[in-house]
Amino acid sequence: MKRNLLVPCDFSPESREAYQFALQLASRTGGSVHVLKAVDLPVMYESALGAAPYYFDPTLIRELKDNARVQFDKLVAQYPSAVKVEFTVKEGPVTPTIRQFIADHGIDLVVMGTRGASGLEEYLIGSNTEKVVRFSPVPVFAVRKSVPLESIRNIVFPTTLESQPELMREVKALQEFFGARLHLVLVNTPYNLLRTDDELARMKSFAEQHQLSNYTLNTRDDFREPNAIINFANEMKADLIAMGTHGRRGLAHFFTGSITESVVNHMDGIIWTFSTHKSMASPPDA
Repeated sequence: MKRNLLVPCDFSPESREAYQFALQLASRTGGSVHVLKAVDLPVMYESALGAAPYYFDPTLIRELKDNARVQFDKLVAQYPSAVKVEFTVKEGPVTPTIRQFIADHGIDLVVMGTRGASGLEEYLIGSNTEKVVRFSPVPVFAVRKSVPLESIRNIVFPTTLESQPELMREVKALQEFFGARLHLVLVNTPYNLLRTDDELARMKSFAEQHQLSNYTLNTRDDFREPNAIINFANEMKADLIAMGTHGRRGLAHFFTGSITESVVNHMDGIIWTFSTHKSMASPPDA
């Protein structure tokens, strides 16, 4: 498991849950936790100047930073730990700021709270966590509620059976870290119909190819992959869902969406994600 953890934090209940979960991870691995507060610069308009210029209000920025430090001190006091924790405030839009921090500080893993998104918000705006999942070059834990690490005993792993050796190495390491059982699930939609016997034969070959152990093979039929994955996870009483993401952006993301991001937005449990196309996981403009 990774040792240099980042918790993007707005001090919401969800980010506090992520912080607690990150402390547990760092405690077990002997790692450290970076808590990052991104201050999205408030632009003020000064009509008295006539030329309608825009400027950043330094007083407000200073107050936001001071308040963030107070909130962080309260967070540390509320959840005492021997883990090394560092706090940083950065000015800028949330997602690009997080990605730049990952690069600048050699972050191995992001642990981020999520409240999800739905309706037009999901398709046109999306949650910050969804955007980080899409563009992060390192694995991400999306957390709504922290749970004890020892309670994570069943991991659901949706797969298309594509050859993705790096993803499989990460998933196997994740399974070993938690000492959990891995439940592979292949979703059969009207667009990729296969006979159950053929699906299971392919899944068995896939499991043998990657030398998996302590696992089950499962198939589900549904019109939409996210629905099938969430329903299966609930059926299995899964403690964690592990998923790869393609990091689509622009029109490709708008029209095709992302199965992983949809699950992040609608699943109540903890979700671990890994970008399978890092070259595509470039930061958005905002």
